Parts: sequence; structure tokens; C-alpha cells
Amino acid sequence: MDDTTAGTPLNDEPALPGFPAMPASAAPASPYRVLARKYRPKTFDDLIGQEAMVRTLSNAFETGRIPQAWMLTGVRGVGKTTTARILARGLNYQKADGSGAPTIHMPELGVHCQAIMESRHVDVLEMDAASHTGIDDVRQIIDGIRYSPVAARYKVYIIDEVHMLSEKAFNAFLKTLEEPPPHAKFIFATTEIRKVPVTILSRCQRFDLRRIEADKLVAHLSRICQSEGVKADAEALAAIARAAEGSARDSLSLMDQAIAHGAGVVTPDTVRDMLGLADRTQVIDLFEAVMRGDVPAAFAGLRSQYDAGADPGVILSDLAAFSHIVTRLKLIPEAARDPALSEIERTRGTDYAGKLSVRTLSRAWQILLKGIPEVQASNRPIAAAEMVLVRLAYAADLPTPDEALRALKDGASLPEGGPAPSRPSGPAISGTMALATSQAQPQLRPQVPQAEPTMRLRRFEDVVALAGEKREIVLKAQLERDVRLVRFEEGRIELSLTETGSRTIANDLTRALQQWTGERWMVALSSEEGQQTLHEKAVAAERERREGAANHPLVQAVLSKFPGAQIVNVIERSEKAGEDAETEILGEEDAAAAHETEEDDDLF
Repeated sequence: MDDTTAGTPLNDEPALPGFPAMPASAAPASPYRVLARKYRPKTFDDLIGQEAMVRTLSNAFETGRIPQAWMLTGVRGVGKTTTARILARGLNYQKADGSGAPTIHMPELGVHCQAIMESRHVDVLEMDAASHTGIDDVRQIIDGIRYSPVAARYKVYIIDEVHMLSEKAFNAFLKTLEEPPPHAKFIFATTEIRKVPVTILSRCQRFDLRRIEADKLVAHLSRICQSEGVKADAEALAAIARAAEGSARDSLSLMDQAIAHGAGVVTPDTVRDMLGLADRTQVIDLFEAVMRGDVPAAFAGLRSQYDAGADPGVILSDLAAFSHIVTRLKLIPEAARDPALSEIERTRGTDYAGKLSVRTLSRAWQILLKGIPEVQASNRPIAAAEMVLVRLAYAADLPTPDEALRALKDGASLPEGGPAPSRPSGPAISGTMALATSQAQPQLRPQVPQAEPTMRLRRFEDVVALAGEKREIVLKAQLERDVRLVRFEEGRIELSLTETGSRTIANDLTRALQQWTGERWMVALSSEEGQQTLHEKAVAAERERREGAANHPLVQAVLSKFPGAQIVNVIERSEKAGEDAETEILGEEDAAAAHETEEDDDLF
């Protein structure tokens, strides 16, 4: 090695005495910057999904209506700290020739821009409230705010996770935040806006940064992949966008991991393996199996995904997510154009949306929503997941309450529940799917005409019961609470109103009865006082039952034996037709157990 080579400095730095400089070929490579930092927005034009906030700030800057403090709130990774830095840059934007004013349009780097973006500007101070929570930290800010900025136009204080400040620290901020010096601006960021005192919020201009929509995240990830020269499948990007849940930083972190996992190629399989997700095709097949009531096929599908490494709780979450997709496609067909949906979700989801009823989908969603926490809390998650699928498969065969009432009314037989063993288990869904279409269970969906001329209403209570059967809940409540019966005959009703009654109820009831019975009814309002309302009668009957139970010798003996005991409820139960009603007194534990049993029965 000659003297010329030995004395060559590296990166224009002199060699240390006694040590030869490293040759240029041995220079260390620049450290890798993760995508979330490399593609961090530098201007408001780079922000995605926050158009409303950018429009408001643009108008405020152009008209000179710049507040003294901003409060940025939203979930993690939507750009709160980044927006704060861009806002600080816009407040202090100044070109090299000294011109410039506060603006959100920054086509080129200004004098202070680079230092602000790198968090090293002397007049833009960032503080992490999670590690500086006390009043002493706030006192330092208050003491320093009196001095003018050193180089920039404004002194900007960016306080991240401001909800972590103590109560005394917040109180110390109040006066300064309300009347700061003209050269000072505050920018707060928080993920827990409800923990910030309202006295602080009232002194700030608040911006709620929205979760970034899946299609915008997919487009953003696609642009970054093109810039990085990475091959990425659209379905894989959609899976990453779903897992990010509206967070740009989370999506870029997952993209970094997916690129490393797939050695530069991002495919749906690599993303599923990386995230421990279930195969979307297998999830949809599992959805079809449980909707068809095919428990063996459902168990096989669940076990196959579990053996491949998928978590049972994640499988059920994906199953619930697909139920939601099918429901959206049924109610909003335009949702099929959502770029976050894969092709198989779009095609098969649209197919199921045309075959499944909203009630079936809603019931499946409720069962899954209740079953997911059970699986996550169980020490045997795969067994708990199988029991949720059993519950879902059996519920798919059961009629809804209104279908059961119609079937009983028309004398049709009801299924006992449970999957039919003779159903096909092929991949294609057929017309025999439980509760899928009107031809799936014709005995449960009789064609009931709107007008029923043979219907006989002999009492006012029959009219109220008919309103409940027809799902006229508002009218039923008015008839129970707002009217008093004066006179009732077939075809004619006279009512008097309570203080809260509406005078339109007579016309409403006339139209409803004509539609329900096919006959003309005359409903008139009377000036006579009339009987008690049905609600008043029910309250009086309940009071009488409680008094009767309290006067029972056995009950009195129990109450005297257990001081402080109370009568929670009185239920009249008839064991079989023709027998007298038996009164049962329930304690608190029995009442709770009965309520829990009723809830469990509702699931089936």
C-alpha cells in the first residue's frame, strides 16, 4: 500500500493519526430505512385520506385565520405526528431569498424545511408526553415560550400523546394555551381524545384524522412497490390493507415484512403465512358448509386450516368478516366494486348475497361475534371453535321467530334443528341451503295475503296484539300507553286520549285495520274518560301480584328468615292447559339464571 492510498480520506474526512484510511471499496453501506420512514409524507399533498383537514387548513392559511393551537386525534399510524411536522414547516416556510409566508403549498424546500422534517430545528420543539408527564416539563415550556424564536417565524411546540400529561400539567397549560405570545403555536397529538380535559380542547382547533380507506391504502402500497421494484399481487396488497385497519404506518410495516418474507415478491400465500391468516378460499368454503348445515365438512375445513397454522380465533374472525361482506353485497350491490375485495370474495359473496336472507346473515353474525371471545379465552381454542360452528350450523336450520309463528298458525310442522345428513356436501351451493331462498323451506314461508277478510277482532286487546304481530311497534306502543278504550264493537272503536296521545292515532289505526282485515273500521275520538290504558292495567296487575305474593304465609316466612331479602319478580306459570296458574317467586340468582337461559335459547 503506497502513501497516496494510505492517506486517502474516506468521505472527505481525514484519517486518524497512526491509522490508514479505509479504501473507498470498503466504505460501509448506508443503513436501511424502513418504508414507513422512507415514504413519510413531506407536504400536505403527500397525505392520503385526510382531504377535509387539508381543505380547512388551506382556507385558514389563505385568509390568515391561523389559531394558536391545534389538536390532532386519530388511531395509530394515520399521520398525526407527520401532519404536525408538515404544519410546523408550513408555518415557518421561507424561501432562500427571504420571501414567503405561512402556507400549505410548499413546492420546494425552504430555509427551515429540512431541519424541521428531521426534528432538529431549534424553534420547533417536539416533546413526548408519555415520558414527560409532570408539571416540571410543562414549566420548562412556559418559561421558554416568553422568548422570541431564534431563526424561524414561529416557535412551534409539538406535544405527542398529550393525553398522558398529568392533571397538574394540564392545569399549568391553561393560561398559556389560551393567551400565548404571538410568536408561539402549539400542536397536540393524541390517540385518546376522551382523556384530554375539555378545558384544553376548548382552546384548540380540533382535527379528527380519519382511518385511511382500504382502496386508498392499496393504491398507496402499489405505488411504493413500483418505486421499490417489488412485484406484488393485488390480492396480497388487499390483505395487507385489511390487516392494517386504516393505518398507513401499519400497512408499510407489514409491507416491509412481506417483502422480506417473500424475498422481494409479495404474494397472497406469503402474506397469509406471515400474518397467520386463513386462506380466503377455505374460509368461504367453511362459510358455505355451515350455512348448508354440513357439520362434518365444516369440521374438516376448520381442522385443515388449523393444521396449516391458522389460529382458530382468526378463522372465526375471517368467517364473521365474510358474513359482513355478504350482508353488504346484499344491501349495497355497489360494494362489489370495492378494490379491497378479492375476486373470489366478490364473485362468491355476490352469489351468496342473492341466496341468503338478511335475517340468516344477521343471526350468523351474532353467533360468531359471541363465539370469538369464547375461543380466545378458552384453553382449548380448536374445540371451542368447533362448538361455535356446531351452534352456527344448527341455527342455520331453525326458523326465525316470525317464521315459527306463521308455521304454527298455518299448521305446518317445524324442524327440530340440526343439520340434515342427506344434504349434499359439494362445493357448489344449492337451493337446499337452510333459509337461503323462499324455495328452500316452503312450509316456513307461506304466502299470506295483506287483506284477511275472515279475521275476527272481538276485543281491543286483539287489535293491540295484531299490531304487534304486524310489527307496527310504534302504533302498538301508542295503543297501550296513549289511549283509553271508551267503546268497542266489531267495525267501530271509540277512544279517548291521554295527555301524551297524538290526535292522528284514529286515522292511523283506521288505515291499519282496513289493510289488515280487509274491512272498513271506524275509529273515533271521544270526550268521555274511558277505561284505564292497557299499560296502567298491566302495572296494576303486577302490583296486585306482588302484594298477593308478599302476603303469602310461605313468602312472609322466607322474608322474615332472611332479613334484607326482596321479591324480585312474580311469574305465573301454567304447567299444562286446564290447570290453574302457579305462582313462583324468584330470587335474584334464579332470575338471572332464567334470563341467561332465555338468551341461550334465542341463539337456536
